Amino acid sequence: MSALAPRATRSTALHAGAWWLWALGLATAASRTTNPLLLGLLIAVAGYVVAARRTDAPWARSYGAFLKLGLLVIGIRLVFAFFLGSPIPGTHVLVTLPEVPLPEWARGVRIGGRVTAEGMLFAFYDGLKLGTLLICVGAANALASPARLLKSLPGALYEAGVAVVVAMTFAPNLVADVQRLRAARRLRGRPDRGFKALLQVGLPVLEGALERSVSLAAAMDARGYGRTAQVPPAVRHTTTALTLGGLLGVCAGTYGLLADTGAAYGLPVLLAGLAAALGGLWLGGRRSVRSRYRPDRWGVRAWLVSGSGVAVAALMIWANSADPAALHPPAVPLTAPVLPLWPAAGVLVGLLPAFVAPLPPRAERPVETVEPLEKEPGRVRTRKSPAPGAQPHTKESPQ
Repeated sequence: MSALAPRATRSTALHAGAWWLWALGLATAASRTTNPLLLGLLIAVAGYVVAARRTDAPWARSYGAFLKLGLLVIGIRLVFAFFLGSPIPGTHVLVTLPEVPLPEWARGVRIGGRVTAEGMLFAFYDGLKLGTLLICVGAANALASPARLLKSLPGALYEAGVAVVVAMTFAPNLVADVQRLRAARRLRGRPDRGFKALLQVGLPVLEGALERSVSLAAAMDARGYGRTAQVPPAVRHTTTALTLGGLLGVCAGTYGLLADTGAAYGLPVLLAGLAAALGGLWLGGRRSVRSRYRPDRWGVRAWLVSGSGVAVAALMIWANSADPAALHPPAVPLTAPVLPLWPAAGVLVGLLPAFVAPLPPRAERPVETVEPLEKEPGRVRTRKSPAPGAQPHTKESPQ
């Protein structure tokens, strides 16, 4: 694997947009099927690539949170189907709940009643589909650096992108501060669990968040954030019309591609909307006076990574039109889902970034050496070799 991909540096790091295109391709493929085997394969592909290529940055640890969120979505969908019923008729009754009588205006809605295995299976398929979409988005969050993605945004979206990046990095930095302060309390022999310890940790965390906010505001003001250039009114009106019309076209085209019917007009409308939106963003970028320092390059590896995600989406769309029964196993009657070979092989194309994307930077870890103490026999001293520029640290432990 290391022979195919170099170690990531400032100049060889993969473009952040390539990771998002790859993840959106997997999410598009997940939206075209309810087969749990294919959805599980998509989750496995995304998890393997994340495990192979994510860094040690705080924002790269968000993948586990998205996994938990996906499980939560599946659980909520099953709970709703259990208590509110399912539109899928079934003959295998699991349990019969007391049904709550509802008024006439709530016809079609019921609370309680029969809970069938077919209805619960349909709810599981539906929840797994949505959970896979969230996990694919979580893979992009764990792999794509928000700061590097912000550098590649067009000028018209720069201010909104800064707000999004600050919001995305706030929670990981907060978690990192809590972990750092808890480790410091453990080293000092103080408790790091419980409500009292949480209150004592909360004040330093809040102070650190305020210091980062003030530093960020000062850095943004020093770099001229928010300053715009004057453009003619005609250019502003044209920019607004192209951007809004293009975004509406993108929404309509995406809906046509993701729906079971409408793929014929979905792609042309999507392409027209993208062209109009890009034109509007290009004109809107004339108001931005910012400069880019060392912009990220879209190289061959970025094309391979993004192309693998697009290929997975295209193959799944084609398989859905060629053999929809294999991608949508029925819940009635109860049958075990079958893994279709060609769609599964298409999903495996998404593993390409695990071999061609640059390897994450190598983390410096201290090396422990053990040497006996002279004054206290029976105890040893563990010494960690410090990182460059750090002070040495020793701790005592029983032999």
